[in-house]
Amino acid sequence: MERLQKIIAGSGYCSRRKAEELIIRGEVFVNGEKITDLGSKASYSDQITVSGHNLKLENKEYILLYKPRGVITTTSDEKGRKTVMDLVETTNRLYPVGRLDYDTSGLLLLTNDGNLTNLLIHPRSNIEKVYVAKIEGIIKPELIKKMCAGVFIDGKKTAKAKAIIKKIDKKKNISLVELTIHEGKNHQVKKMFEAIGYKVIKLKREKFGSLDLHGLKSGESRHLTIKEVKTLYSIVKK
Repeated sequence: MERLQKIIAGSGYCSRRKAEELIIRGEVFVNGEKITDLGSKASYSDQITVSGHNLKLENKEYILLYKPRGVITTTSDEKGRKTVMDLVETTNRLYPVGRLDYDTSGLLLLTNDGNLTNLLIHPRSNIEKVYVAKIEGIIKPELIKKMCAGVFIDGKKTAKAKAIIKKIDKKKNISLVELTIHEGKNHQVKKMFEAIGYKVIKLKREKFGSLDLHGLKSGESRHLTIKEVKTLYSIVKK
């Protein structure tokens, strides 16, 4: 027996938090009985209905995608724009773990493992994320140090970060900076550079936790190995 919200999230239907909201609203039924108690448990053999949909317990699937620029990080788009789901082949209902902006490329994990998703995106997870940013202008080392010590974005100070200046092109007036952060605030990398007076003109996420883009080209994807999934779980449970 498992908590009902854990089963719903684990099925890939939605996050655990969203599942709890649905339970409270009376939109979840187990074997025909409405459930509104968050402490309720169920088994995987029970008939679970969420918002009129019979829950299908799918095999867990984990896909690492090299997201190109110009693709939406969502499962569908009302404007008909290409989404990350258009780039992978699966019969399961997968969801992105976190998000990358429309104009940002790089590593994105897609899965129907709601438990792992919740662990990875939780603020306490401390998952390391490595980005490479092309910056307009010649960046100053002293400002990089200031940014890494923490800057205020949206009224809150960012946690300590690490940065390496990879390249400076005075002729083109651009800088290439590798930035490592452990948070996941909205547009965080762009806002961090804006806080020290620089504009990001191109951004790519190269690493997420223990995962990287090795062997993949833009738009390509692959399934995680069992070892990679276990490593991710071991990282977030430390």
